[in-house]
Amino acid sequence: MSKEILAIVDTVSNEKQIDRDKVFNALEGALAIAIKKKFENLDPDIKVEIDRKTGDYTVLRRYLIVDTEGQLANPTREITLEAARLDDENAVAGDYVCDKIDDDMAKVANILDDRITATTVKQVLQQKIREAERQQVVDEFADSVGRLVIGIVKHVSRGDITLDLGNGAIASLRRQNMLPRDSFRPGDRVRGILLPIKTDGKGPQLEVSRTSSDFLRELLTTEVPEIGEGQLEIVNVVRDPGFRAKVSIRAKDRRIDPKGACIGMKGSRIKNVSNELCQENIDIIIYDDDISKYVINAMEPAEVKQAIIDKDKKLVQIGVDNDERKYAKAIGSNGQNVRLASALIGDGWRINVMTVDALENKQHEEKNRLVNSFGDILNIDSDFAQALIDARFDTIELVAFSDPKVIMQDVDGLDDELVAELQKVARDALKNVSTPSGKQVDSALINLDGVDNATVRALAGKEIATLDDLAECATDDLLDLPGFDKEKAGNLIIKARNIAWNLDELEQK
Repeated sequence: MSKEILAIVDTVSNEKQIDRDKVFNALEGALAIAIKKKFENLDPDIKVEIDRKTGDYTVLRRYLIVDTEGQLANPTREITLEAARLDDENAVAGDYVCDKIDDDMAKVANILDDRITATTVKQVLQQKIREAERQQVVDEFADSVGRLVIGIVKHVSRGDITLDLGNGAIASLRRQNMLPRDSFRPGDRVRGILLPIKTDGKGPQLEVSRTSSDFLRELLTTEVPEIGEGQLEIVNVVRDPGFRAKVSIRAKDRRIDPKGACIGMKGSRIKNVSNELCQENIDIIIYDDDISKYVINAMEPAEVKQAIIDKDKKLVQIGVDNDERKYAKAIGSNGQNVRLASALIGDGWRINVMTVDALENKQHEEKNRLVNSFGDILNIDSDFAQALIDARFDTIELVAFSDPKVIMQDVDGLDDELVAELQKVARDALKNVSTPSGKQVDSALINLDGVDNATVRALAGKEIATLDDLAECATDDLLDLPGFDKEKAGNLIIKARNIAWNLDELEQK
């Protein structure tokens, strides 16, 4: 029987191109299942070990060591730690105790004489070989995740497609990973990006996508040699798959025109990529470290007349031509152009588009509101407030804490005494912050580590006046505060909870 086992392993290994050790493992598993059935209702844990050189086999019955003083939950598969240590004083819970089985139930020759059992062994072996084949294919493609793959359509079912990637590799292209205008028939050649490998009840599965941003990235890398050679870098890719995409490019070699290199002679390069994506419109955007220039570039094909950047709020206000058609072009179909431009910039930036006239009116209104606010808070007239704002002392914090000499230098008609009085009023105002409903902001919140004057005012605007108010907030509640992201918002809320909730516990005691 030993020679027969070796012959089976060698035959399967050669025919299926599977490592011999994997075939041995499959055969051991199949025999274990067959032998287990001979024990009728006992449900033992059977393990078969085959010598890789001689083909000799050993059948073991395993017992899981359980540290319990009560009854075993599964006595046919478990043994107490106390009992296990009678034979091995080093036994530990979680390990296995194995007993060798020598009777006829463990003899492979006898097992295979039974036609039904032999059929079971064959079926289990085939199943395990298929699993090994699938795993081997997956292992071969592990390094190809996120890269371009090419397959032939093998089967179409309910919109989903089965692709033959070659060498026995089969992948799925699901309807949700196809472009809206994609249509394939058996025998068609299809390109896509290999998605991260997932494992379900059927084992590891290969999946391909044509909607992924990485697919466009790989197509450009293939079509534009300068990208593949590292002379150009793709900074970001965003897509509305099948309709429009924006790709930001940075040149590492200043002699190369990023846009021209990607578009190609008479648009040949970008046209090839667009054709693969069912005529998806692709905007090549030149990356710029200057956020203002980058946003203007990202808004292409719209022509931006004015851009106002608010770095604290991560907001860009864009002014475009008053012409209604140009305004609509800047917005894009269903806001597509603005949405893609915002996603391309990333890092939480938002873009607000309006006509130049509307933007100027909004600026004028905001300026008047700021002048009036300065007048009320600092008890000064509108001309004085306007002078401070024009000199870029446009927050109470800047007025309160800027160098007095700088204020006198930039604002005409001020002396030491007047600036000192102005800054005293500004600092007093910062100490007395109220919410819109008139609730005074608590000093404990003002003095909380990580809270500056701008944050205090922003929190007050949200009716957050105490540590308890802040502690009850969710991270998303603070994301629109100046300079806040999820990490900063989360940390601030945790600090408030640590103080506020600890105080509550102390008061209860």
